[in-house]
Amino acid sequence: MVITEHIPLSTKGHGDIVDITNDVAEAVEKANLENGIATVFVPGSTGALTTIEYEPGMLRDLPELFEKLIPSNRRYHHDDTWGDANGFSHLRSALFGTSFTVPFSGKRLLLGTYQQIVFLDFDNRPRQRELVVQIIGE
Repeated sequence: MVITEHIPLSTKGHGDIVDITNDVAEAVEKANLENGIATVFVPGSTGALTTIEYEPGMLRDLPELFEKLIPSNRRYHHDDTWGDANGFSHLRSALFGTSFTVPFSGKRLLLGTYQQIVFLDFDNRPRQRELVVQIIGE
């Protein structure tokens, strides 16, 4: 069986990191399937998904890493094409990926003790987004 849910999300942009673990867990529970996988997808190309230990140190370390790898204060060819000055956002999203899949068993996500699913907003402005959660299971 395949079930599709949506998670509405308001983000601040500029490296906002949002813990969506509970939202995904609620979607899995609502699906009323015992075992399977849940895939979260970000429509658009300036956000990404991953897992981290959602704690203050990591919430400072990740944006510093993003800035070192793909600086926001330089021009990118994408900026020349569209004039929106967010080429760095698209590159960061491409690096991390716009989907994340997690298994579940007994209607519970199989994450590590300190592991949370997060949405990374790389855009250079706040946005209203709607993440797609597709659940496959039995």
